[in-house]
Amino acid sequence: MEQLVFTVRRQEAKLVVPAKLTPRVHLPLSDIDDQECLRVQLPIIMFYDGSHFHSDRDPVKIIREALSEALVFYYPFAGRLREGPGRKLIVDCTGELGILFIEADADVTLKGLGVPLQPPFPYLEDLLHDVPGSKGILGCPLLLFQVTRLTCGGFVVAFNFNHTMCDGTGLVQFLTAVGELAQGHREPSVLPVWDRKLLNARDPPRVTCAHHEFDELVETPIHEDLVHRSFFFGSAEVEALRQLVFSDQLGRHYSSFDLITACIWRCRTIALGLEPNEDVRLLFAVNARKKYKPPLPTGYYGNAFAFPAALTTAGMLCTQPLDYALKLVMEAKEAVTEEYMRSMADLMVLRGRPPNTGGAHYFFVSDLRRMGFGDVDFGWGKACFAGIARSGVGVLPSQVMRLFNMYVRGKNDKDEDGALVLLSLPPTAMKVFEDELQRLLKHGYHILSTL
Repeated sequence: MEQLVFTVRRQEAKLVVPAKLTPRVHLPLSDIDDQECLRVQLPIIMFYDGSHFHSDRDPVKIIREALSEALVFYYPFAGRLREGPGRKLIVDCTGELGILFIEADADVTLKGLGVPLQPPFPYLEDLLHDVPGSKGILGCPLLLFQVTRLTCGGFVVAFNFNHTMCDGTGLVQFLTAVGELAQGHREPSVLPVWDRKLLNARDPPRVTCAHHEFDELVETPIHEDLVHRSFFFGSAEVEALRQLVFSDQLGRHYSSFDLITACIWRCRTIALGLEPNEDVRLLFAVNARKKYKPPLPTGYYGNAFAFPAALTTAGMLCTQPLDYALKLVMEAKEAVTEEYMRSMADLMVLRGRPPNTGGAHYFFVSDLRRMGFGDVDFGWGKACFAGIARSGVGVLPSQVMRLFNMYVRGKNDKDEDGALVLLSLPPTAMKVFEDELQRLLKHGYHILSTL
């Protein structure tokens, strides 16, 4: 593939502060927010086609001003994190700080950035500049935005966000507010709710559930350099996988997320060539907002999810039918209840916020398809692509997170909608993964053709 070459002219990063005076307070995060695995900065990228908007409106100016207005409502984002006793994270809201913003221009069209738009994006560093000192957790800006104009009238919004402040659902809520204010609304349609004490540990704390995602095990690192690929799962691919599952044996409904996750977990384990008796784990994110009774209030934008773990051996996962992996995924997801979340918050306090289990045998997946990143509208319509900018290699601290994979909504070269799965593996393992995935899909297509 020919390497894309273009020039980006960036202005110096500047602080965007709240448009009005905001409270000067110290706000503790919840015991779910400040767990070790969330102390990271994650990159998000959003592409917009402005070519059909015949207007002299400047996306840089409009989005920068909308961010300033949004920070009046979401003023904690303009603060800085510090640690209190027991490594408790606290947001210092001084009313004097803000978020970083970079204005940029690129001599390339939206079409020139790739058709279809799919991560990983080799030009990410051009569209999201690494401002020195901006990627820390304590005492650093909690958001860094770069808005880059394209020659076709389109633009790119890319940013890093501090994951301790919010999860994907909370982040989309903030971005939606920015979009509404950019379009002239006086206030967001959903007002933010802080109230982080709702997800704090109990007094006294007590761990009542099994949390294998925090098991203390010896890590098995991957020493090879990793390659990064996106795999497209449209309706044809999902239907082919469904043909490999005996749903009557599962006894309950499963989602496309469950099915695709089970498939890639199994294929990845085969690709790594692990010993049959070695333990393998799958961790994935489950939104717990509606697990609480009553549900968390509308507008709550803190982290409100768990990483349940499905656990088995490599031998069982690789030799059993796809039903086996699918059943493990469904059971792990169903384990997340209000009590599970309370127990997890208590574990954070009792064990000093331990890191997640790590190593080459552990696999983490998150699903952004329905969170609404692609629906964020700054006044130029919905995004052509919006989601995680790359797999988490080099971004997250633990080995399991360096094997981070995420689903985003995307299109294939035939402009069909589906799920893009971002995968990171050593080169030899990636080839085995591709072959095993194609073998499964081919088997499913064959069954479909005989029906």
